[in-house]
Amino acid sequence: MKGVFVTDLHGKISRYEKLFSRIKTGKPDVVFVGGDILPHAMKGSEKYDDFMDDYLVPEFLKLRDQMGDEYPEIFLILGNDDPAIGENKIIEAEEQGIFKYINQKKAALGGFLVFGYCFVPPTPFQLKDWEKYDVSRYVDPGCTHPDEGFRSVEPSKNIVFETIQKDLEKLTAGEDLSKAVFLFHSPPYDTHLDRAALDGQMIEHVPLDVHVGSIAIKRFIEERQPLITLHGHVHESARLTGQWKQQIGKTIAMNAAHDGKELSAVIFELENPGDAERWLV
Repeated sequence: MKGVFVTDLHGKISRYEKLFSRIKTGKPDVVFVGGDILPHAMKGSEKYDDFMDDYLVPEFLKLRDQMGDEYPEIFLILGNDDPAIGENKIIEAEEQGIFKYINQKKAALGGFLVFGYCFVPPTPFQLKDWEKYDVSRYVDPGCTHPDEGFRSVEPSKNIVFETIQKDLEKLTAGEDLSKAVFLFHSPPYDTHLDRAALDGQMIEHVPLDVHVGSIAIKRFIEERQPLITLHGHVHESARLTGQWKQQIGKTIAMNAAHDGKELSAVIFELENPGDAERWLV
């Protein structure tokens, strides 16, 4: 089963055009879209007043019409730069059958299971719709607590007690993950996939940790050993480490985020993810 993974497209029309072209010519069985799909809330779209209604949904519909029976399964989540107020439009688009919105859900894919999870640990950014505490209420220096900052929708009343760790335990309780694919937005902590450009930076004389991924996700991978985990969020990590893929035990973890203008696409077979390739186009 042939898969394509992209993430952090941030509403860039050129990247979407390249993705749609790749899907038409490569004819993958499945496409994974790992969040941060919309234009930045403060900058808006390059061309469209309503990016979802005016561009993204019509383009997916057109692609489906062009490909017919060859149209792939598409699994999609949002990311921390995507305001949750737009989630309703994602759900409406899902009802048209163009993709499956899979945040905190699971779905069958042939003999595989697919799980999705949007949330990231606390960041310095102010939009907090898709941020949660990681394993405890500790927040790194320079970061803003999930119950502070700005939200486009009202948070859960229990937000101060919720963690990524608890969510993953609930989502996967009793599941056999040996043939599971996880579509995360956050990368796992202290890996080749979560290296930020924070070298030498300090807050109140405290050096900042250059690894900004999720401890909960790292522990989850180590303990539960899913087949494949897909990540984004930290754009510069592949450039800084020279690595976009890492094996953690039996799990193959991959980050398709990219800090250049090109589209970064990871191409892989679900049965053999260790041979995955990354294309910049």
